[in-house]
Amino acid sequence: MAKKTATMRVGPAGWSYPDWAGYAYPARKPQGFHEVTYLAEFFDTVEINSSFYNPARADHAKLWVERVAANRNFQFTAKLWQRFTHDPSATAEDEKLVRAGFDPLRDAEKLGAVLLQFPFSFHRTKETLGYLDGVLTRFADYPLVVEVRHATWNVPEVFELLRERGAGFCNVDQPVIGKSLEPSALATGPVGYVRLHGRRYDTWFSDDATIPAYERYNYLYSENELRPWADRVEKVADAARNVFVITNNHYQGKGVVNALQLISMLSKAKVKVPEPLRERYPELEKIASEGPREPRLF
Repeated sequence: MAKKTATMRVGPAGWSYPDWAGYAYPARKPQGFHEVTYLAEFFDTVEINSSFYNPARADHAKLWVERVAANRNFQFTAKLWQRFTHDPSATAEDEKLVRAGFDPLRDAEKLGAVLLQFPFSFHRTKETLGYLDGVLTRFADYPLVVEVRHATWNVPEVFELLRERGAGFCNVDQPVIGKSLEPSALATGPVGYVRLHGRRYDTWFSDDATIPAYERYNYLYSENELRPWADRVEKVADAARNVFVITNNHYQGKGVVNALQLISMLSKAKVKVPEPLRERYPELEKIASEGPREPRLF
């Protein structure tokens, strides 16, 4: 049996969440505290979410590189600007803006993947397949991964296109409603990718304006729900060189909890756990490599 040589990195999606204070982060942040520096103590990857809403600025990207420098194994993944995935009207100038933010990360060897996240409404047709191919060609010099959510994309023709373009396929865990893609363990390129969104069936497609947006991601996976994903990650790692597992169930640090649990499952070892998080989620005690910093009375 061939020895597995893939590098597996597991981490959360994003780092700028007010509701993480007192959960993933200290309630009172010490002077000089920066979220991504802190997360890099526990994880070898974090997905950059802000680049989906607006192109990353070059000066910000250079700062992020500096802030994770203590972890030599760390690599970011970054979402492509939504103008290329949700609004097919991007210009050559838009492409320049995207590249200006991604290139400092790539030059520092800190850009592990660029995620093209398409919406559920993006169904496979002759036109959309051609559009996808165009975006893959446009950004072919980056390590690309494609996330589609509609089941019409689950056909050999799509996987063959990704293989031809050297792009990865994003295996997703999402509420399987109607024609939603089901869990998979596919690798179509050198980068393997998994994203866990949670299983909030009641809020995933809700258009109820009274429900806060974060409720879509307010879900904590149980260990029994995570174990099949650990197995899938191992399968992806058999076929890819670099594997990224991103937990997007971010509300109140739940994705951080599940990322730590997955690292423990994959490494078969205990892990370093953020102090505030272990107090909020007692299930982390059994995988924590260190005892609590302060003795507890109860």
